[in-house]
Order: sequence, then C-alpha cells, then structure tokens
Amino acid sequence: MKITFLGGTETVTGSKFLLETDNTSVLVDCGLYQGYKWLRERNWQSLPLDIDKLDAVILTHAHLDHSGYIPVLYKRGFRGPIFTHHATKALCQILLADSGHIQEEDAKYYSRHKLSRHEHPEPLYDRQTAESSMVLFQSVDFDEQVVVGDIRFYFQPAGHILGAASVIVEAEGKRIGFSGDVGRFNDVLMKPPRPLPELDFLLMESTYGNRQHETNDAAQQLASIVNRVAKSGGVLLIPAFAVGRAQALQHLLASLMDQGVIPRLPIYLDSPMAIKVSDIFCRFSEQHRLTEAQCHRMCDVVTYTRTVDESKALAGQAFPHIIIAGSGMATGGRILHHFKRLLGHSKTTVLFTGYQAGGTRGAKMLEGVDAVKIHGDWIPVRAEVDLIAGLSGHADYLELTEWLRQSELTDATRIRLIHGDPEALEGLRVHLQEQTKFKVDVAGYRDILRL
Repeated sequence: MKITFLGGTETVTGSKFLLETDNTSVLVDCGLYQGYKWLRERNWQSLPLDIDKLDAVILTHAHLDHSGYIPVLYKRGFRGPIFTHHATKALCQILLADSGHIQEEDAKYYSRHKLSRHEHPEPLYDRQTAESSMVLFQSVDFDEQVVVGDIRFYFQPAGHILGAASVIVEAEGKRIGFSGDVGRFNDVLMKPPRPLPELDFLLMESTYGNRQHETNDAAQQLASIVNRVAKSGGVLLIPAFAVGRAQALQHLLASLMDQGVIPRLPIYLDSPMAIKVSDIFCRFSEQHRLTEAQCHRMCDVVTYTRTVDESKALAGQAFPHIIIAGSGMATGGRILHHFKRLLGHSKTTVLFTGYQAGGTRGAKMLEGVDAVKIHGDWIPVRAEVDLIAGLSGHADYLELTEWLRQSELTDATRIRLIHGDPEALEGLRVHLQEQTKFKVDVAGYRDILRL
C-alpha cells in the first residue's frame, strides 16, 4: 500500500492524498489550491493519476481547499462515487456551485476589461459542471462502514464545521487515519473532535501548528470593535467564510445585542451562500451547540441580501452598520465590491475573523499594505484593519496535542504532518517530537509513502 501526497503539503490548501493498494485506488480529499499564484496554477495542471482507475473519492469536509477540485475531476471524466457525510454533501451542493459561478463571473470580468493575458479567459470550471458533479456524491453516517475494493473506512466527527470528519481507513492489515481539519474543544458553535482509535499511521493537519489561539474572549473583542464603529459612525466590513464563521458571527452579534452590550445596528449578511448555510445549520442540530431558539435568533438578527441589486443597494445605507460577506480571505465574493467602495475611508473597519493564507488579500492587509489590487485596480487601504483570532475553527498546536493524548494511539503510531505552512509544520513537528512519544515527519509535495 502507498500514499502519494498530491496537495495539502507545505501549504494549507489543495488537500489531495492518493491511497493505493494492489487492487484499489482512492483519493482522500480533492481540494483547490488557493493563495499564492504559483500554487493556484497547480489547479490547471493534470493530476499524476489515472482517472479511469480511480475507484472513489473520500471527502473529509466541504471547505473548498478540501472539496473544490471535485468539479475538475468530473470535467476530466471521473464518474466514481464520492463518499462523505450527509451534512458535507448538503454544504458542497452550495459551495461547489458558488465556486463555479464565481469563476465564470471572474472570467467574464477579465475578458470584458481585458485584464487577462489570455484573449478568452476561461474558468477552471463553471456552475453547471459543479452542479453536475453532485450526482457522484454518496452520503453516509458517522461510523458507517464503507467498503471500496479491498479498502474499508468510516468517518468520525472532527468538529470544525458541519459534517467535518476524520477518516479511518483499514487496508492490507494496516489502519490509517486522515485527520481532516480538526476542530476545537471549546468552539463557539461546534462540538469537540472525537479522539482517534489505535492507528498505525496518521496524516494530521497543522494549520495552527506553531500558534496558540488567543485566550481573549472573542465576544468581548467583537463587542469592543462594534461599539467603536458605532461611535465613529462608520461601517464594519467582515469578510467571513460562508460555512461556520458567518454563523458564529451571527450568533455572537445576536447574543451581544440581546444582552445590551452593543447597540442594535443594522446587520447585513451579503452572501447568498452563507444564507443557505445558515438554514442547513438548523437541519443538523445534533452536530453543534446551539439550541433551536438560538439557531432561529441568529437568522432573525440579520437582513439577508440575496440578489446583486440588494447588495448594490447597501451603498445607500445610512451609517453605522455591519456587512458580513464572503470570502473569508478576501480572495473573491461580494466583499470585494464593498472593499472597492469603502477601503479608502478612514471610518471603515475591516475585521478578519480567522487564519489568512499567505498571498491572499487578507494576509496582505493584516501585514499593513497601503493598497490592494481588486479587479485590476489598486485600491488604497485607509480603513482600520483588525483581527479576531479566537473564532478559528482549527485546533491550535496545544489542542492538537491534547487530541492526540486523548486518543488510543500507541508508541508505534507514526505521524506525517500535512496542511500547514512551512513554519507551522516545522513548529508542530518539533513540539510533538519533544512532548510526545510519536515519531513525526513532515510530508512533501508528491512524496510517496509506502506501508
């Protein structure tokens, strides 16, 4: 048996791991590369695998850095099953179609304004292809045993977002774990990740491998920023991931308003995708901490702007107010149109609410750049830029260590670190070598591990 690392190595995006036995071939995760241009260019390269011989895809969760390459695989002829949890399938139905739509719109914009070096820029895939790929999805319960050829596997809850799972694979006398993205023990919304069973080998994410989350209360930080914006009469722009982060913000803002900690400012959720996800949240209540009443309240406290015209109409909204819009790293979505209009104003505050991958606009703005490029134009940044790190859905290095300690792993378990920037990977490797019993290495791009 061998594992080929086709993504999610030396970076936090593009997760893809090809697991092969003598008779069976499966791809664990099928994610898009995001961030730096040299990484995004990999999305256009052919995968070094025979699609006709690929038996299945096993998907840990719905975020695009784990699922967003599926329409490309479909476009190139893959017609095998994609196994994932029910909630992940529901989320992918929204996220993949939205991803295709954004790529179509971007291609049209670049063509119309001649911003591309290609005469007729094309999207990586379009909305129709993304929607068509959903026919391949086969959803299963947590702990339900699935057999593909001579590989047996099941999903177990990993926290993080709805449907997020670790994958436990058994084949050729070995048991291997793929962590997926691991959630936190005290997440605002999600329940904690389940400890792992005994494993021979574990591929573990390292997004926060060299960082510890702030102990500051996220709700207090959010309240302080909202009150400052309200006092100044400005606008608070919050780039937010549609899955998880937008719902956490809705819940916190609703709670703070109900407690009288912040004024009842107008709040706009300017993300059709996040609006749909908020509805899904209420359907899968067994996976998160909110009561039915809290679920409905977080939806009631915001005004949904579903259409483009409703989004454009926010330009005439009286100040102060709050706009939550995708994407979370400001790589696309409606937040960019609000940035173009409002980044140049000193009374604007931009609040990032989680990790910003290297090369993204979010990372550059947190570094303090004077301007960012949006749709070919350089937009000056005169707005105040803030970060609340406590809302991250990823376990930090101490929480990952505690997760391992709670698990049934033995001295013989080997760990290969994935899904992290180089500094995070090395930081977690050193920490685990010094503080635990495990033998730990860092995976490299296109490495082949033979078991």
